[in-house]
Amino acid sequence: MLLAVDVGNTQTHLGAFRGAELLYHWRFQTRAGMTGDEIAERISAFMGLRGMRLADVEAVIVSSVVPPLGAQYELLVERYIEGGRLFIVGPGLRTGMPIRIDNPHEVGADRLVNAVAAYERFRGACCVVDFGTGINFDAVSAQGEYVGGAIAPGVEISLTALTERGARIPRIDLDEPATAIGKSTRAAIQSGVVYGFAGLIDGVATRIAEELGGGDVPFVATGGLARAIVPFCKSISEIDELLTLTGLRLIYDRNA
Repeated sequence: MLLAVDVGNTQTHLGAFRGAELLYHWRFQTRAGMTGDEIAERISAFMGLRGMRLADVEAVIVSSVVPPLGAQYELLVERYIEGGRLFIVGPGLRTGMPIRIDNPHEVGADRLVNAVAAYERFRGACCVVDFGTGINFDAVSAQGEYVGGAIAPGVEISLTALTERGARIPRIDLDEPATAIGKSTRAAIQSGVVYGFAGLIDGVATRIAEELGGGDVPFVATGGLARAIVPFCKSISEIDELLTLTGLRLIYDRNA
């Protein structure tokens, strides 16, 4: 069994694979100070609910944007998975995707993993839009090269800044706006955030598609807040909440 782990700034997403089949997946809040023992306890609890054990895992592949946690996953494998192999996405791990940017070491592991999964699906120029702490656009050329992207502030970050800086601005849930013209402060924020981010996505996507050669470039969304914004975007063809886990499994296959 393969355990794929996507460690984001806000959430950690786990997936248990048998071959190419994703058996189960879980999420928990990322905490930079977690120890390998605490992580093992959390994962064991999730797996136990499905009749599985951490000791059943043969290999672990980790994509992390929180550097201190990489060493803790090494500790987890060493202590709790006898004979298990650990793969950490980064320099030295074969992804099968050339990186065509000024400094390849700047590419976040999660961004590269998403790009690998998207190209495997579309086999042509494509782009991933990841709704996480930030909104990441990751572009892949027709030749399967990672060619860069764009980063915008995330929806949650923007909402938090708005409510913290505005004393009379309430915290809201991201539901579908009833109208573009809000009749209350809450409705106005709803409209501004949902339609505003949808417009941001479409604006950046249009420019990226042109630079990828024009035509019908597929855009796929992933990340926790994708479902709140994507229904109002014109440029995104689908949502795949498991895209990063799929990319991790593909990279594992290329190295195992």
